[in-house]
Amino acid sequence: MKDFARVAQLSAEEAFRLLLAKHKEQENTLWLRFETETAKRLNEFSAKHRNEIQALESQKAGLELRLAELEKNQNVLLRNIREAERLAAEGLLRGEISSLEGRIQELQAEKRYFEQEKIVELERLKSQLEPQIAAERSKSVDLSRKVNDHFGEISDLRSKNAALEAELAKVARVGKREEINFAEEAQSWPGIWLSDKLKKHGDYLLAFRDPGGDASDPRMLIDNKDKNVVTEDDVKKLIRDAKQLQIRVAALVTRDENQLRTSDREQRWSCKDGIWVLRTSRPWLRRDLEILKPLFERLRVEGPDFLAKNSVLAAEVRRSLLDIDAMEHELKKAANAIENTRGLATAYKGRLQALCDSAVRLDITSQTAIAAD
Repeated sequence: MKDFARVAQLSAEEAFRLLLAKHKEQENTLWLRFETETAKRLNEFSAKHRNEIQALESQKAGLELRLAELEKNQNVLLRNIREAERLAAEGLLRGEISSLEGRIQELQAEKRYFEQEKIVELERLKSQLEPQIAAERSKSVDLSRKVNDHFGEISDLRSKNAALEAELAKVARVGKREEINFAEEAQSWPGIWLSDKLKKHGDYLLAFRDPGGDASDPRMLIDNKDKNVVTEDDVKKLIRDAKQLQIRVAALVTRDENQLRTSDREQRWSCKDGIWVLRTSRPWLRRDLEILKPLFERLRVEGPDFLAKNSVLAAEVRRSLLDIDAMEHELKKAANAIENTRGLATAYKGRLQALCDSAVRLDITSQTAIAAD
Protein backbone atom coordinates (compact mmCIF):
# COMPACT_ATOMS: atom_id res chain seq x y z
CA MET A 1 0.00 0.00 0.00
CA LYS A 2 2.87 2.39 0.75
CA ASP A 3 4.37 1.74 -2.67
CA PHE A 4 1.00 2.28 -4.28
CA ALA A 5 0.55 5.57 -2.41
CA ARG A 6 4.12 6.59 -3.39
CA VAL A 7 3.43 5.83 -7.05
CA ALA A 8 0.14 7.77 -6.93
CA GLN A 9 1.88 10.72 -5.31
CA LEU A 10 4.64 10.74 -7.94
CA SER A 11 2.06 10.48 -10.73
CA ALA A 12 0.10 13.39 -9.28
CA GLU A 13 3.27 15.48 -8.94
CA GLU A 14 4.27 14.69 -12.52
CA ALA A 15 0.76 15.59 -13.72
CA PHE A 16 0.90 18.89 -11.85
CA ARG A 17 4.37 19.58 -13.24
CA LEU A 18 3.20 18.88 -16.81
CA LEU A 19 0.11 21.05 -16.24
CA LEU A 20 2.24 23.93 -14.96
CA ALA A 21 4.66 23.55 -17.87
CA LYS A 22 1.77 23.59 -20.36
CA HIS A 23 0.26 26.64 -18.67
CA LYS A 24 3.59 28.48 -18.74
CA GLU A 25 4.08 27.59 -22.38
CA GLN A 26 0.60 28.89 -23.22
CA GLU A 27 1.27 32.03 -21.23
CA ASN A 28 4.58 32.62 -23.05
CA THR A 29 2.82 32.03 -26.38
CA LEU A 30 0.16 34.60 -25.49
CA TRP A 31 2.79 37.16 -24.50
CA LEU A 32 4.71 36.48 -27.73
CA ARG A 33 1.53 36.98 -29.80
CA PHE A 34 0.82 40.18 -27.88
CA GLU A 35 4.32 41.56 -28.50
CA THR A 36 4.17 40.54 -32.18
CA GLU A 37 0.80 42.25 -32.67
CA THR A 38 2.04 45.36 -30.85
CA ALA A 39 5.17 45.55 -33.01
CA LYS A 40 3.03 45.06 -36.13
CA ARG A 41 0.70 47.89 -35.14
CA LEU A 42 3.64 50.19 -34.38
CA ASN A 43 5.22 49.41 -37.75
CA GLU A 44 1.92 50.13 -39.51
CA PHE A 45 1.57 53.50 -37.72
CA SER A 46 5.21 54.38 -38.49
CA ALA A 47 4.86 53.45 -42.18
CA LYS A 48 1.63 55.42 -42.47
CA HIS A 49 3.28 58.41 -40.78
CA ARG A 50 6.30 58.24 -43.11
CA ASN A 51 4.07 57.98 -46.19
CA GLU A 52 2.06 61.01 -45.11
CA ILE A 53 5.23 63.01 -44.47
CA GLN A 54 6.68 62.05 -47.89
CA ALA A 55 3.42 63.03 -49.59
CA LEU A 56 3.38 66.37 -47.77
CA GLU A 57 7.04 67.02 -48.65
CA SER A 58 6.35 66.35 -52.32
CA GLN A 59 3.36 68.69 -52.16
CA LYS A 60 5.54 71.28 -50.45
CA ALA A 61 8.19 71.05 -53.20
CA GLY A 62 5.52 71.44 -55.89
CA LEU A 63 4.05 74.43 -54.10
CA GLU A 64 7.47 76.07 -53.76
CA LEU A 65 8.12 75.65 -57.52
CA ARG A 66 4.72 77.08 -58.36
CA LEU A 67 5.28 79.94 -55.91
CA ALA A 68 8.65 80.80 -57.50
CA GLU A 69 7.08 80.77 -60.96
CA LEU A 70 4.19 82.93 -59.80
CA GLU A 71 6.56 85.43 -58.18
CA LYS A 72 8.63 85.60 -61.38
CA ASN A 73 5.56 86.20 -63.54
CA GLN A 74 4.26 88.72 -61.05
CA ASN A 75 7.52 90.74 -61.13
CA VAL A 76 7.54 90.82 -64.95
CA LEU A 77 3.89 91.88 -65.02
CA LEU A 78 4.47 94.61 -62.43
CA ARG A 79 7.41 96.03 -64.41
CA ASN A 80 5.36 96.21 -67.59
CA ILE A 81 2.41 97.78 -65.79
CA ARG A 82 4.62 100.38 -64.09
CA GLU A 83 6.30 101.35 -67.37
CA ALA A 84 2.96 101.73 -69.14
CA GLU A 85 1.53 103.72 -66.25
CA ARG A 86 4.58 105.98 -66.15
CA LEU A 87 4.36 106.87 -69.85
CA ALA A 88 0.62 107.45 -69.63
CA ALA A 89 1.03 109.56 -66.51
CA GLU A 90 3.72 111.74 -68.12
CA GLY A 91 1.48 112.58 -71.07
CA LEU A 92 -1.47 113.32 -68.81
CA LEU A 93 0.62 115.46 -66.50
CA ARG A 94 1.93 117.62 -69.34
CA GLY A 95 -1.58 118.38 -70.53
CA GLU A 96 -2.85 118.96 -67.02
CA ILE A 97 0.05 121.30 -66.18
CA SER A 98 -0.71 123.53 -69.15
CA SER A 99 -4.41 123.63 -68.35
CA LEU A 100 -3.76 124.18 -64.66
CA GLU A 101 -1.55 127.18 -65.24
CA GLY A 102 -4.39 128.99 -66.95
CA ARG A 103 -6.83 127.80 -64.33
CA ILE A 104 -4.55 129.07 -61.55
CA GLN A 105 -4.65 132.56 -62.94
CA GLU A 106 -8.43 132.46 -63.11
CA LEU A 107 -8.67 131.12 -59.57
CA GLN A 108 -6.38 133.85 -58.23
CA ALA A 109 -8.71 136.47 -59.64
CA GLU A 110 -11.75 134.66 -58.25
CA LYS A 111 -9.98 134.30 -54.90
CA ARG A 112 -9.54 138.03 -54.53
CA TYR A 113 -13.20 138.59 -55.42
CA PHE A 114 -14.43 135.92 -53.00
CA GLU A 115 -12.24 137.24 -50.16
CA GLN A 116 -13.92 140.58 -50.41
CA GLU A 117 -17.34 138.96 -50.45
CA LYS A 118 -16.35 136.72 -47.53
CA ILE A 119 -15.51 139.66 -45.33
CA VAL A 120 -18.88 141.26 -46.03
CA GLU A 121 -20.74 137.97 -45.51
CA LEU A 122 -18.92 137.21 -42.24
CA GLU A 123 -19.89 140.56 -40.80
CA ARG A 124 -23.50 139.96 -41.75
CA LEU A 125 -23.52 136.40 -40.33
CA LYS A 126 -21.84 137.52 -37.14
CA SER A 127 -24.58 140.02 -36.45
CA GLN A 128 -27.23 137.38 -37.17
CA LEU A 129 -25.65 134.48 -35.22
CA GLU A 130 -24.61 136.22 -32.02
CA PRO A 131 -27.99 135.54 -30.28
CA GLN A 132 -27.90 131.89 -31.42
CA ILE A 133 -24.30 131.46 -30.20
CA ALA A 134 -25.27 132.75 -26.75
CA ALA A 135 -28.17 130.29 -26.62
CA GLU A 136 -25.94 127.39 -27.70
CA ARG A 137 -23.39 128.29 -25.04
CA SER A 138 -26.03 128.10 -22.34
CA LYS A 139 -27.15 124.74 -23.75
CA SER A 140 -23.51 123.54 -23.71
CA VAL A 141 -23.20 124.48 -20.04
CA ASP A 142 -26.37 122.51 -19.27
CA LEU A 143 -25.11 119.50 -21.25
CA SER A 144 -21.76 119.58 -19.42
CA ARG A 145 -23.57 119.51 -16.10
CA LYS A 146 -25.74 116.58 -17.26
CA VAL A 147 -22.66 114.72 -18.55
CA ASN A 148 -20.98 115.09 -15.17
CA ASP A 149 -24.11 113.76 -13.48
CA HIS A 150 -24.19 110.78 -15.90
CA PHE A 151 -20.50 110.05 -15.25
CA GLY A 152 -21.24 109.90 -11.52
CA GLU A 153 -24.12 107.48 -12.15
CA ILE A 154 -21.89 105.36 -14.42
CA SER A 155 -19.18 105.10 -11.74
CA ASP A 156 -21.81 104.03 -9.21
CA LEU A 157 -23.16 101.43 -11.64
CA ARG A 158 -19.63 100.12 -12.29
CA SER A 159 -18.98 99.64 -8.58
CA LYS A 160 -22.33 97.84 -8.20
CA ASN A 161 -21.52 95.72 -11.28
CA ALA A 162 -18.13 94.73 -9.81
CA ALA A 163 -19.83 93.69 -6.57
CA LEU A 164 -22.39 91.64 -8.51
CA GLU A 165 -19.63 89.97 -10.56
CA ALA A 166 -17.81 89.03 -7.35
CA GLU A 167 -21.00 87.49 -5.95
CA LEU A 168 -21.64 85.61 -9.21
CA ALA A 169 -18.08 84.25 -9.16
CA LYS A 170 -18.63 82.96 -5.61
CA VAL A 171 -21.90 81.31 -6.67
CA ALA A 172 -20.19 79.73 -9.71
CA ARG A 173 -17.39 78.32 -7.54
CA VAL A 174 -19.88 76.91 -5.03
CA GLY A 175 -22.14 75.45 -7.71
CA LYS A 176 -19.37 73.91 -9.83
CA ARG A 177 -19.68 70.13 -10.03
CA GLU A 178 -16.75 68.27 -8.54
CA GLU A 179 -14.85 65.78 -10.63
CA ILE A 180 -15.91 62.14 -10.56
CA ASN A 181 -14.18 60.59 -7.57
CA PHE A 182 -12.38 57.31 -7.61
CA ALA A 183 -15.28 55.30 -6.20
CA GLU A 184 -17.74 56.43 -8.91
CA GLU A 185 -15.15 55.75 -11.59
CA ALA A 186 -14.16 52.27 -10.37
CA GLN A 187 -17.74 51.12 -9.74
CA SER A 188 -18.55 51.78 -13.40
CA TRP A 189 -15.91 49.25 -14.56
CA PRO A 190 -17.42 45.87 -15.51
CA GLY A 191 -16.27 42.91 -13.45
CA ILE A 192 -14.77 45.06 -10.67
CA TRP A 193 -15.98 45.03 -7.06
CA LEU A 194 -15.26 48.01 -4.79
CA SER A 195 -15.91 48.23 -1.07
CA ASP A 196 -17.30 51.19 0.84
CA LYS A 197 -14.90 53.87 2.01
CA LEU A 198 -12.65 52.47 4.72
CA LYS A 199 -12.61 54.37 7.99
CA LYS A 200 -8.86 53.82 8.38
CA HIS A 201 -5.96 51.84 6.93
CA GLY A 202 -6.43 52.98 3.30
CA ASP A 203 -9.31 54.13 1.12
CA TYR A 204 -10.98 51.11 -0.53
CA LEU A 205 -10.76 47.37 -1.09
CA LEU A 206 -10.87 46.32 -4.75
CA ALA A 207 -11.33 42.85 -6.24
CA PHE A 208 -12.61 41.03 -9.31
CA ARG A 209 -16.19 39.77 -9.21
CA ASP A 210 -16.96 36.07 -9.25
CA PRO A 211 -19.79 34.63 -11.44
CA GLY A 212 -22.23 35.40 -8.63
CA GLY A 213 -21.22 39.10 -8.60
CA ASP A 214 -19.48 38.94 -5.22
CA ALA A 215 -15.87 39.87 -4.52
CA SER A 216 -13.35 37.10 -5.12
CA ASP A 217 -9.98 36.71 -3.44
CA PRO A 218 -7.40 38.11 -3.42
CA ARG A 219 -8.48 41.63 -2.56
CA MET A 220 -6.36 44.70 -3.21
CA LEU A 221 -6.00 47.67 -0.86
CA ILE A 222 -6.37 51.00 -2.71
CA ASP A 223 -4.80 54.24 -1.45
CA ASN A 224 -5.53 57.37 -3.55
CA LYS A 225 -3.05 60.25 -3.61
CA ASP A 226 -3.48 63.67 -5.21
CA LYS A 227 -0.29 65.64 -4.55
CA ASN A 228 2.59 67.02 -6.56
CA VAL A 229 4.83 63.97 -6.03
CA VAL A 230 4.30 60.86 -3.92
CA THR A 231 6.96 60.11 -1.30
CA GLU A 232 8.48 57.02 0.23
CA ASP A 233 6.43 57.68 3.38
CA ASP A 234 3.25 57.19 1.31
CA VAL A 235 4.51 53.75 0.21
CA LYS A 236 5.48 52.79 3.76
CA LYS A 237 2.06 53.85 5.06
CA LEU A 238 0.34 51.77 2.36
CA ILE A 239 2.42 48.70 3.33
CA ARG A 240 1.65 49.27 7.00
CA ASP A 241 -2.09 49.54 6.30
CA ALA A 242 -2.02 46.37 4.20
CA LYS A 243 -0.36 44.49 7.06
CA GLN A 244 -3.00 45.77 9.47
CA LEU A 245 -5.74 44.42 7.17
CA GLN A 246 -3.75 41.21 6.41
CA ILE A 247 -3.83 41.90 2.66
CA ARG A 248 -0.88 40.86 0.49
CA VAL A 249 -1.56 43.13 -2.53
CA ALA A 250 -1.91 46.94 -2.45
CA ALA A 251 -2.04 49.76 -5.00
CA LEU A 252 -0.88 53.38 -4.71
CA VAL A 253 -3.10 55.32 -7.14
CA THR A 254 -2.29 58.92 -8.15
CA ARG A 255 -4.58 61.21 -10.10
CA ASP A 256 -1.97 61.76 -12.83
CA GLU A 257 1.06 59.75 -13.96
CA ASN A 258 3.34 62.80 -13.51
CA GLN A 259 2.77 62.57 -9.75
CA LEU A 260 4.77 59.31 -9.68
CA ARG A 261 8.51 59.50 -9.14
CA THR A 262 10.99 58.06 -11.61
CA SER A 263 11.73 55.23 -9.17
CA ASP A 264 8.00 54.50 -8.90
CA ARG A 265 7.65 54.22 -12.69
CA GLU A 266 10.66 51.86 -12.87
CA GLN A 267 9.30 49.66 -10.03
CA ARG A 268 5.57 49.75 -10.76
CA TRP A 269 5.14 46.17 -9.50
CA SER A 270 7.41 45.22 -6.60
CA CYS A 271 7.41 43.48 -3.25
CA LYS A 272 8.42 45.11 0.01
CA ASP A 273 8.12 43.56 3.49
CA GLY A 274 6.01 40.75 2.05
CA ILE A 275 3.46 43.14 0.46
CA TRP A 276 3.17 43.39 -3.34
CA VAL A 277 2.68 47.05 -4.30
CA LEU A 278 1.34 48.36 -7.63
CA ARG A 279 2.28 51.98 -8.32
CA THR A 280 -0.18 53.36 -10.85
CA SER A 281 -2.47 56.27 -11.76
CA ARG A 282 -6.18 56.57 -12.50
CA PRO A 283 -5.75 56.41 -16.30
CA TRP A 284 -3.49 53.34 -15.93
CA LEU A 285 -5.32 51.40 -13.19
CA ARG A 286 -8.01 49.72 -15.31
CA ARG A 287 -5.42 48.61 -17.88
CA ASP A 288 -3.08 47.35 -15.12
CA LEU A 289 -5.90 45.33 -13.56
CA GLU A 290 -6.55 43.60 -16.89
CA ILE A 291 -2.85 42.72 -17.13
CA LEU A 292 -2.73 41.39 -13.56
CA LYS A 293 -6.00 39.44 -13.83
CA PRO A 294 -4.30 36.08 -14.69
CA LEU A 295 -1.96 36.63 -11.77
CA PHE A 296 -4.90 37.16 -9.40
CA GLU A 297 -6.52 33.97 -10.63
CA ARG A 298 -3.35 32.00 -9.83
CA LEU A 299 -3.21 33.65 -6.40
CA ARG A 300 -6.79 32.57 -5.79
CA VAL A 301 -5.89 28.96 -6.62
CA GLU A 302 -2.40 28.59 -5.13
CA GLY A 303 -2.54 31.08 -2.26
CA PRO A 304 -0.57 34.24 -1.42
CA ASP A 305 2.80 32.40 -1.44
CA PHE A 306 2.56 31.98 -5.22
CA LEU A 307 4.12 35.41 -5.86
CA ALA A 308 6.96 34.84 -3.40
CA LYS A 309 7.84 31.55 -5.10
CA ASN A 310 7.79 33.02 -8.62
CA SER A 311 10.16 36.00 -8.61
CA VAL A 312 10.80 35.57 -12.34
CA LEU A 313 7.10 36.02 -13.05
CA ALA A 314 7.07 39.20 -10.93
CA ALA A 315 10.04 40.58 -12.90
CA GLU A 316 8.25 39.76 -16.16
CA VAL A 317 5.11 41.58 -14.97
CA ARG A 318 7.19 44.60 -13.98
CA ARG A 319 8.94 44.64 -17.36
CA SER A 320 5.62 44.22 -19.19
CA LEU A 321 4.14 47.23 -17.40
CA LEU A 322 7.16 49.34 -18.35
CA ASP A 323 6.96 48.23 -21.98
CA ILE A 324 3.24 49.01 -22.19
CA ASP A 325 3.81 52.46 -20.63
CA ALA A 326 6.54 53.14 -23.21
CA MET A 327 4.31 51.98 -26.06
CA GLU A 328 1.48 54.21 -24.89
CA HIS A 329 3.91 57.17 -24.75
CA GLU A 330 5.08 56.46 -28.31
CA LEU A 331 1.49 56.19 -29.53
CA LYS A 332 0.74 59.61 -28.01
CA LYS A 333 3.80 61.06 -29.77
CA ALA A 334 2.69 59.53 -33.08
CA ALA A 335 -0.82 60.96 -32.64
CA ASN A 336 0.64 64.42 -31.93
CA ALA A 337 2.87 64.18 -35.00
CA ILE A 338 -0.08 63.24 -37.21
CA GLU A 339 -2.12 66.15 -35.81
CA ASN A 340 0.74 68.59 -36.44
CA THR A 341 1.11 67.30 -40.00
CA ARG A 342 -2.59 67.86 -40.64
CA GLY A 343 -2.23 71.42 -39.33
CA LEU A 344 0.70 72.08 -41.70
CA ALA A 345 -1.29 70.70 -44.63
CA THR A 346 -4.20 73.01 -43.78
CA ALA A 347 -1.83 76.00 -43.52
CA TYR A 348 -0.25 75.24 -46.91
CA LYS A 349 -3.69 74.85 -48.44
CA GLY A 350 -4.74 78.28 -47.13
CA ARG A 351 -1.49 79.82 -48.37
CA LEU A 352 -1.95 78.35 -51.86
CA GLN A 353 -5.55 79.60 -51.94
CA ALA A 354 -4.35 83.11 -51.00
CA LEU A 355 -1.68 83.01 -53.73
CA CYS A 356 -4.26 81.91 -56.31
CA ASP A 357 -6.63 84.70 -55.25
CA SER A 358 -3.86 87.33 -55.45
CA ALA A 359 -2.81 86.04 -58.89
CA VAL A 360 -6.41 86.34 -60.13
CA ARG A 361 -6.65 89.92 -58.79
CA LEU A 362 -3.37 90.91 -60.50
CA ASP A 363 -4.60 89.41 -63.78
CA ILE A 364 -7.84 91.40 -63.56
CA THR A 365 -5.90 94.63 -62.76
CA SER A 366 -3.58 94.17 -65.73
CA GLN A 367 -6.48 93.49 -68.10
CA THR A 368 -8.24 96.62 -66.83
CA ALA A 369 -5.12 98.75 -67.34
CA ILE A 370 -4.61 97.40 -70.86
CA ALA A 371 -8.26 98.04 -71.72
CA ALA A 372 -7.96 101.63 -70.38
CA ASP A 373 -4.88 102.25 -72.58
